[in-house]
Amino acid sequence: MDRGDEMLVINLGETRSYADCGDIYNDGHKQSGFYKIKPLQSNTSFYAYCDMSEGGGWTVFQRRSDGSQNFYRNWTDYKQGFGDFASAKGEFWLGNDNLHFLTLQGSSYLTNYHTINYQISCGEYSGTAGDSLTGGFNPEVQWWANHNGMKFSTLDRDNDNYEENCADQDKGGWWYNRCHSANLNGVYYKGPYTSKTDDGIVWYTWHGWWYSLKYVAMKIRSANFEPNVV
Repeated sequence: MDRGDEMLVINLGETRSYADCGDIYNDGHKQSGFYKIKPLQSNTSFYAYCDMSEGGGWTVFQRRSDGSQNFYRNWTDYKQGFGDFASAKGEFWLGNDNLHFLTLQGSSYLTNYHTINYQISCGEYSGTAGDSLTGGFNPEVQWWANHNGMKFSTLDRDNDNYEENCADQDKGGWWYNRCHSANLNGVYYKGPYTSKTDDGIVWYTWHGWWYSLKYVAMKIRSANFEPNVV
C-alpha cells in the first residue's frame, strides 16, 4: 500500500458472534485491529476497528489520519459507512446505522444514539482537551455551540439550527447546531489553515477554529464494561 499501512483484519472464524469489541476483548483477544462484530439487534455482521489499549474493548466508529478519505458525503454514505476497513491507519466512518445498533445495546453506553436522524446525547465530559461538544467552555455561546441533542446533518440532509446548511458549508456530516465548536469530520488539513469557513477537523477548546487536527479517533465502550484480566 502506498501509505505503508499493514493490513490488520483479524479473522476469529464463525464459532461465535460478538456484539462489540468489549465482547472480543473479554474473550481473550487483546490485539487491536479489525474484527467482525454483530450487535444484538443488527441483522448483519460487519468489520469494526477494536482498540484494545487504554483498558481495551473500544469500538472505533471514526478515524482521521491522513486525508485519504473524503468525508464530504451524502446521507446514504454516512448511514451505511465508508472508508478503509482493513489498514492499521486507514480512515473510515463506521456508519450511522451500525453506530445506532451499538448504542441500542443499553443505556449503559457513554453516548446514546437515537433513531430519529441519529440524534446525539452526550454524557459528562472528562479529559484534557476541553469540552467542545456541549459548549460548556463559554455559557454565552452555548446556545449555538452546544452539539448535545443535535441531529445528524449531511450535504443533502439539513437538520441543523442554521439558516444555511452547515454540513455543506463545513464539508462534512456532523451533529451541527449553528454551526459548531467541534467538527471531527471536516476537511483534512495539516495543522493551521486558512479557508472561507472553519471547515477543518476542529475541536475548538484544544486549538481553536483555525487549527485542523492531524489525527482523530472516535470510539465507544459500554459504561459498565469490566475487562477480563484472566
